[in-house]
Amino acid sequence: MNLEKVIFGFFILLAATLNFGFFIGEVDNPAHHDIYELFAALVVSLIATVLKLGDRTQIGAVHLSTSLVADLQLLAAAMVWGYAAHIAPGGVTPEFMASIVSLSGGALFANVVSVIILIAETIMQRR
Repeated sequence: MNLEKVIFGFFILLAATLNFGFFIGEVDNPAHHDIYELFAALVVSLIATVLKLGDRTQIGAVHLSTSLVADLQLLAAAMVWGYAAHIAPGGVTPEFMASIVSLSGGALFANVVSVIILIAETIMQRR
């Protein structure tokens, strides 16, 4: 068993599941979306990106690109939440929350693509 592959797979799947946990719920209801789960999803996604930097294969490049997309989407969601909570006069309104959850949905899609690539790569490997 390759410990590097185990850690890599762990962080990819953890990023996807944390993002899914944040995404699920009513789109415009802030009570259904925890800011700490968004933060955890962003941090784990960034860790997964760092783990993907060493791979020089074509599949590694696609893994890295999907991870960068997820990072960008989650970072944008966190910035919108920060703006809504601390700068916007109305606070975190349903409109802001819908934008935050939509950005997280884009990251979730990128994470799903990354997991599918990981599964395909695993199936294609020979012993």
